[in-house]
Amino acid sequence: MFKSVNSSNMSQEGSSWMAILVGSFAAFGGILYGYDTGSINGIIAMNKFQQQFATYHDANGNPYLTSGQTSLIVSLLSVGTTCGALAISVIGDMVGRRYSLIGSCGVFCIGIILECAASSIPLFIVGRVVAGLGVGLISAIVPLYQSEAAPKWIRGAIVSAYQFAITIGLLIASIVNNSTKDRTDSAAYRIPIALQFAWALILSTGMIFLPESPRYYVKKDKPESARRSLGRLHRLPPDHPLITEELLEIQSNNEYEMQFGQSSYIDCFKNDGRQLYRIMVGTTIQALQQLTGINFIFYYGTDFFQKSGISNPFIIALITNIVNVVFTPPGMYAVDKIGRRKLLLIGAIGMCVSEYIVAIVGTAVDSVVANKVLIAFVCCFIAFFASSWGPLAWVVTGESFSLRTRSKSVAICAASNWLWNFGIGFATPYLVNSGPGNANLGPKVFFIWGTCCFACIAFAYLCVYETKGLSLEQVDELYEKVPKAWQSHSFVPSLGVTEADVAEKAEKAETENVEKV
Repeated sequence: MFKSVNSSNMSQEGSSWMAILVGSFAAFGGILYGYDTGSINGIIAMNKFQQQFATYHDANGNPYLTSGQTSLIVSLLSVGTTCGALAISVIGDMVGRRYSLIGSCGVFCIGIILECAASSIPLFIVGRVVAGLGVGLISAIVPLYQSEAAPKWIRGAIVSAYQFAITIGLLIASIVNNSTKDRTDSAAYRIPIALQFAWALILSTGMIFLPESPRYYVKKDKPESARRSLGRLHRLPPDHPLITEELLEIQSNNEYEMQFGQSSYIDCFKNDGRQLYRIMVGTTIQALQQLTGINFIFYYGTDFFQKSGISNPFIIALITNIVNVVFTPPGMYAVDKIGRRKLLLIGAIGMCVSEYIVAIVGTAVDSVVANKVLIAFVCCFIAFFASSWGPLAWVVTGESFSLRTRSKSVAICAASNWLWNFGIGFATPYLVNSGPGNANLGPKVFFIWGTCCFACIAFAYLCVYETKGLSLEQVDELYEKVPKAWQSHSFVPSLGVTEADVAEKAEKAETENVEKV
């Protein structure tokens, strides 16, 4: 970070502040995602919700939701999110990343109105699908906007802030659920649902004041708008040499890509510039993020702990959310320090070991001590996930694609995330619960999640490229010149300037200003 010495030559000092502001506000979209996931986790376990929506009663006359009803209520949000994630590529390229986010908040609010008004399962599910459409739009556009707007030296941390916002949303939902669960009226579940209006209002209002992506302006052939946007993002005058240099790099890369014509979804699966390989990496890392079993904890954790004989399941759910929040910032710091590949490998190994321990202990022993061990290693699993695969799946997705196909490719990857989210959310009650038509796995389900984490280890080593410190244009060059992912750490870019070059130029400019003063 460099200090500014006069108003005519603003230096790197302002750029980090603006980048953090952009990343933090855009990442606020993660609160909508996280809060919705966390709130439905507790809502379906609330007595008042079951009294209102359940259509079945046990032998004692107590209402309960069947596995099928629970699956539909939880998982159909992901139908909307998948559609929203795919639609955003068209919308984002038409009206821009910023206005897409604002409009997505409006769609989300319509869904929340329907959920609040519902008194039976069908209308509640319709509200979930519409709200999911808004969340899907947001989930695809946020990492895209962050990656295109952020300086490369802090891009990993900024995109990781999206996952951090998701964890905060989960924690807030857990606190709100714990505060309202004992109410005897419909406010028990309507308060947690209605509170989501606040997150949509904050995000849409904040985005009005943030700059549009400079790469979107270049794609739309608006170089002066792109220059002004870069100037705001870097806290430098639009005619500053560093702004001109970065703009020329973005323009030249875009012009090269436009020689191949306008992109379609088919282009995302062609092997020009290894697009097919990149889309495989992006969709697979999103699928594996879901297959770690993390959303089993945050969708069904309260219900699972309750059925496992653990007292105070709402408190345990709150603890798991606190662990999720606390261990996300270390991952945000490490992603631009030790790199993407190492962090993914460390996280996958830790998750795999933790989940196998949970599965073995939960299956072999049934006691108070076993329950404590189960809780402890569930928290260990969450800690490893929060500091690695949680944020890094979005980082890798946001920075892996060329400008020509980026919005469509990110949309496909986000849709992959939500498609697997739907599948896991729908199947889990049938896998875990007891009763006719269910597999009754209970804690044994962690053998499945642990095996998927083992697959994460192999995938991270064999397929994920190291992109730490590279501009998005240099990432293109990396994929074209380096054939194997495990060789990527030795890549030296020839396009543009490196991070060290930018720092050296800014420091030289500062020295010259000091001498003039």
